[in-house]
Amino acid sequence: MTSAQTTAAGTVPAARVAPEGVTAAALPGTPFPLGATPGVQAGIAGTNFAIASSVADSVTLCLFDQTGGETRVPVLDNDADVWHAFMPGIGPGQAYGYRVGGPWDPARGLRCNPAKLLLDPYAKAISGSVAFGPEVLGQDQADPARPSTLDSAGHVQRSLVTDTGFGWQEAGRPWHRYADSVVYEIHVKGFTMRHPDIPPELRGTYAGLAHEAAIAHLTDLGVTTVELLPVHQNVPEAFLAGRGLTNYWGYNTIGYFAPHNGYSAAVRAGRPGGQVAEFKAMVGALHRAGLEVVLDVVLNHTAEAGPDGPTLCFRGIDNLAYYRTVPGDPGAYYDTTGCGNSLNAGDPITLQLMLDSLRYWLEEMHADGFRFDLAPTLARQEGGYDKVAAFLDMVSQDPVVSRAKLIAEPWDVGQVDSYDLGRFPPLWREWNGRYRDTIRDFWRSHPVGIGEFATRFAGSSDLYGTAGRRPTASVNLITVHDGFTLRDLVSYNDKHNEANGEDNRDGTSDNRSWNCGAEGPADDPDIAALRARQSRALLTTLMLSFGVPLLLGGDEMGRTQQGNNNAYCQDNEITWFDWASPDTALQDFTTKLIAFRRAHPVFRRRRFLAGAQASELQWFTPAGAPMDGANWADPNARAIAIYLDGSDDPDRAEDGTPLTDDDFLVLVNSWWEPLGCTLPQTRPGAGWHAEIDTYDPDAPGASGGARGAGAGEQVTVGPRSVMVLRAAPAG
Repeated sequence: MTSAQTTAAGTVPAARVAPEGVTAAALPGTPFPLGATPGVQAGIAGTNFAIASSVADSVTLCLFDQTGGETRVPVLDNDADVWHAFMPGIGPGQAYGYRVGGPWDPARGLRCNPAKLLLDPYAKAISGSVAFGPEVLGQDQADPARPSTLDSAGHVQRSLVTDTGFGWQEAGRPWHRYADSVVYEIHVKGFTMRHPDIPPELRGTYAGLAHEAAIAHLTDLGVTTVELLPVHQNVPEAFLAGRGLTNYWGYNTIGYFAPHNGYSAAVRAGRPGGQVAEFKAMVGALHRAGLEVVLDVVLNHTAEAGPDGPTLCFRGIDNLAYYRTVPGDPGAYYDTTGCGNSLNAGDPITLQLMLDSLRYWLEEMHADGFRFDLAPTLARQEGGYDKVAAFLDMVSQDPVVSRAKLIAEPWDVGQVDSYDLGRFPPLWREWNGRYRDTIRDFWRSHPVGIGEFATRFAGSSDLYGTAGRRPTASVNLITVHDGFTLRDLVSYNDKHNEANGEDNRDGTSDNRSWNCGAEGPADDPDIAALRARQSRALLTTLMLSFGVPLLLGGDEMGRTQQGNNNAYCQDNEITWFDWASPDTALQDFTTKLIAFRRAHPVFRRRRFLAGAQASELQWFTPAGAPMDGANWADPNARAIAIYLDGSDDPDRAEDGTPLTDDDFLVLVNSWWEPLGCTLPQTRPGAGWHAEIDTYDPDAPGASGGARGAGAGEQVTVGPRSVMVLRAAPAG
């Protein structure tokens, strides 16, 4: 088509001449698989294009040459709402997009407009960036009932035909049991951007994360699983551009099959599409180091935002299929994400997209699992969150996805059931917000109740002790990307988000933090020492609690965001790791702590210890007496002794051998004064030997002579600290 096309949705400017070597005649093709698939049809090499839309009157495939020249090819074949065509001579590297003609009636949720170039929802790679303006936002019409006539092709990204073949060099993909996992959350760019041992051209990229210097930090630290902030292709919000900011975290997805091109050294070097092989090479390098790769995925909303947001893909293809709308008002988006829209996980087209995407990242890209952002949105029915919703049901039945690590962020911003902690099916693990809040409060000496602390420490049986769930259903966290870092948690009482340009109104004000006596950086050595002790106590609690520990990347080295608890838009030194001045003492302590957890299965129990197994987990007062009802009910209690019997674990190691261990006593004191603790009886012939003392980590046992102490003796636990004792033969 070389002349202007007029439809009910407006006028599309004439296409330029066909790219050199492109044959404009299309063959029928096949409706499966969706997306652009290079191959051979009837002995002819080319690419099959397939896109789903239940509302389109016409679909036009747009092919682009290196100068931006566009060839438009009508897609004439439609089977069961899938439009498809086979293009001879088209192969990997070809840039393309779609124009979809059909009804334009926003009040009824219909938004087809062939003036807008659209990405392929199944694009395996995406090139370019988005230039926000009226061409993309559709602001050229004063009357919203009339579609924009401005062509967006020169202002939006292109889909790329991609060859997904790759020569994997993995000896085998690692798999760590949940109980044995230590998850480490990082951002691809922020982790590597300032690393002095990574070549400058690789910093901030997948190749940078695959570099031996980056991997060495992970393996030396001892974590098992790297959880990457979103790596799907994303675009910044339009409003951030005016502030000179961008969406650093990446929670503004537009391509669910495409690795983000901004993290690719190959793309920087002028090789569009190279991000696919580069991502795979990164995964392969991490796997060879024994590290799993979990991806943070944003299947709850897209970058197209609300009704006034950009038209980039889904909105123009089939708005009602891809997005939930308000019942009785299809022109309004039903938003449980706070981002303007919610994906419609109840529609077959969208549900298929979600499952196809997850399988692709597992099978083709070799990811090991997913963390689902605002997961309740994926399981919302008309009555609210439903644990047997279509998406959760399909995941449990899928032979590929059901075997992956599946972690839910169990809250969104819905008006009904917005906090669904403990309500996901047994297959799932959940970020435990109750654990985070309790442990933060406990160590700032807030009266949360000693029973609440004990419940969180022991795996949150009140949340997960039914329906076949185990302590490993709880992903324990104290800090994550959203909120304060650990250093800031002990250095600031209040958020300091002025750099975000919203007058410090953004981000939560409920931080449950304590600045230890001064707001922000402090030269007072007593304050610095207190902050260090608080950090060690928090990290020790995290690593010794039953469940799956999640460590925010950089917490082990004292990373600060200068009090910014909502640094989603800070792609700069505020969020990038400062490798030049790490807190090496804290890093060494964290490394030893992770190794301690790995060495002792008693802290990695996979079952709740109650009933017949109660002797394996006992609770004592600091005076050495078993906890009773009055002790548990004491609102002022801030100390407890936890006895862990490692002699008879009902679980087994992977090779079937018993998981026996020594007995341990964990003495916890969140008082601001030292506390004498009486030691309980242990195994015959054994005494209590100090293993960890967060008050003075360089002198185990020095605070109370705990080395070799016997039952009935007293040890002194320092203020705001944890002491861990091991039962070992006397002498």
